[in-house]
Amino acid sequence: MVSLQHLHFSYKKTVPILRDVNLELAPGRIYGLLGKNGAGKSSLMYNICGLLFPASGSCSVLGHTPPRREPAFLQQVYLLPEDFELPDMDIPHYLRLYAPFYPAFSPSAFEEYLKAFGIGTDEHLRALSHGQQKQVLISFALATNARLILMDEPTNGLDIPSKRQFRKVIAGSLQEGQCIVISTHQVKDLDSLIDEVLILEDHRVILQQPVSSITEKLSFRQVMSLEETEAPIYSEGGLKGYAVVAVNRRAEQSRMDMEMFFNAVMAEKEKILPLFNH
Repeated sequence: MVSLQHLHFSYKKTVPILRDVNLELAPGRIYGLLGKNGAGKSSLMYNICGLLFPASGSCSVLGHTPPRREPAFLQQVYLLPEDFELPDMDIPHYLRLYAPFYPAFSPSAFEEYLKAFGIGTDEHLRALSHGQQKQVLISFALATNARLILMDEPTNGLDIPSKRQFRKVIAGSLQEGQCIVISTHQVKDLDSLIDEVLILEDHRVILQQPVSSITEKLSFRQVMSLEETEAPIYSEGGLKGYAVVAVNRRAEQSRMDMEMFFNAVMAEKEKILPLFNH
């Protein structure tokens, strides 16, 4: 569905943003694109949808070359940006203007998503809070039924109940043949939601692994003392003891803590990456 081969991108020739990025994304999956602020997550997504152009290398999306921005390509790809400004109109007017660009758009699904977020279908966009406006855009993005949906920091500006509802809505919306990529630095917001983890660091994708592969090779535990666990790779202390990431030598079944995993990779790359990159 998405294939990047040796992609290089920079705003200035001397400052690389993406360097030799190789990436394959498949349909039927929700990807979490993780990285620190400034790691290049937005630049990667904008290259995929054709709003930025690589300096070298190739990018193919659904058989199209994104920079060409062909209508057949644009009908199948939707980008929800981190920063936005909605027009001065009500929701029905917004639908009349923008929904026709997406042949598979579902008005009923849009209403269902708005209802899940507690937003009326006749609301005026400028009368909504920033978080509610983002919920409208999330609902619109999913209702397009685009084959590739890119969401750049979609949980920024959402309160805790809205983040919970966001995870619920996303988990129930993915269709066969569709791919969703969610970029965030608020790693905990993606817990129990994604199928596959992408970590962007040092201008490239340093890790791409399904959650099932991560929990097969690593165990995530809560212990009172570090002496209770065998050779932890990474640990964080708290009021209830220690949260630990360790090599899964005993084939334990544990639930991946997304934030712990990301922090562990950032702190212990030389120990964790060899477990997957071989």
